[in-house]
Amino acid sequence: MSNQIIEIEGVSKSFGGVHANTDISLTVEKGKITGLIGPNGSGKTTLFNSIVGYHPIDKGSIRFEGQEISKLQVQEIARLGLLRTFQQTRIYGNMNCIENMLISVPHRKMGLLDMFVSHDRETREKAERLLEFVGLYEKRLLRAGGLSFGQQKLLEFAMALMNEPTVLLLDEPTAGINPTLINGLIDRLKRANSEFGITLLIIEHNMRVIMNMADKVYCLAHGELLAGGAPDEIQNDPRVLDAYLGAH
Repeated sequence: MSNQIIEIEGVSKSFGGVHANTDISLTVEKGKITGLIGPNGSGKTTLFNSIVGYHPIDKGSIRFEGQEISKLQVQEIARLGLLRTFQQTRIYGNMNCIENMLISVPHRKMGLLDMFVSHDRETREKAERLLEFVGLYEKRLLRAGGLSFGQQKLLEFAMALMNEPTVLLLDEPTAGINPTLINGLIDRLKRANSEFGITLLIIEHNMRVIMNMADKVYCLAHGELLAGGAPDEIQNDPRVLDAYLGAH
């Protein structure tokens, strides 16, 4: 059995005449943390959207646990255990943290109607445990819209964990977060990986963050795969440095 949980082969995606992704091939190893870096406009988010079904690809193959998923719908892919978070948080601002956690359960397990059933004590206790895990237990009954942006990101992370994903795709998890919260978030991502066994694929702009976390890093530029390897290799790769310096 292959240890590659996600296999992307020759993936291309255009919007009108713009080539967002061109012939990208990369793999994500089961149980590991894989980073995806690159300057703005390099096609990282488009690739994420293609993996989880938001943007059907023009050509190529995306396999998850050996199964071709490039023709599946977003919900079907989520039910397989592949979830993503967004740069801008997607929480329910008028609900408290616990309610946000409970309403996020259906992705993996059930249909839309189940969002309206009352949740059992076990589910509620799980929600409280995960809020404690991300450091929001004390705020569990507060309105989510009143949390800081960083706390909202932690809540969104806890909501994703509620679904027990096999793989979690995180789009710039530290963007916009107060620097004092960043180390706590990194620690929790690493723990979700080591303690819960969740494979992580992370888009990250903060080079220090991703180099400290990832087992392997891929770099995109202009919609193409520029390099892939261990963090120290990527950090010292002249093509990667050129892409970043050129972008600035």
